[in-house]
Amino acid sequence: MTEAPVRHWLGKVSIDEGSLAPASPEQEHERKVAVVDLIKSNVFEPQGGAGGPYVLTLATVEGRLQLDITGPDFAQRHQLSMSPFRRIIRDYFMVCDSYYDAIKNATTNQIEALDMGRRGLHNEGSDLLRERLAGKVATDIETSRRLFTLLCALHWRG
Repeated sequence: MTEAPVRHWLGKVSIDEGSLAPASPEQEHERKVAVVDLIKSNVFEPQGGAGGPYVLTLATVEGRLQLDITGPDFAQRHQLSMSPFRRIIRDYFMVCDSYYDAIKNATTNQIEALDMGRRGLHNEGSDLLRERLAGKVATDIETSRRLFTLLCALHWRG
């Protein structure tokens, strides 16, 4: 009889309320959708973890991203410098603001161009997150995209 492969996944994700920046209704919606989608489907394998489900709490502590990960007989804390993310997050916010403004009165082509830029920056941020987590936590692309959305949630301006 063959053993089933060990599954590594997030069963719960939360963001430290004290770390959250004020958010617009659109941003709050994106945050909630990212958490729901993340729980529904993810690959999250912390180094040394024996298998999920894991619980992830995101926070900012002294300007660093803090990831508290717990699971069956498992607990880790990682802190990542936010410096490498600052430019991407700033640019992402600018494009998102333009995108939300464009939805109200721009042409379809303008909206599509802004959406492509927004998705490109989102991909760049999620790739950087995967790179920064290398050796600590392995994720797939979709999981890192949703985690980048939550990382942005820590920095949104209302």
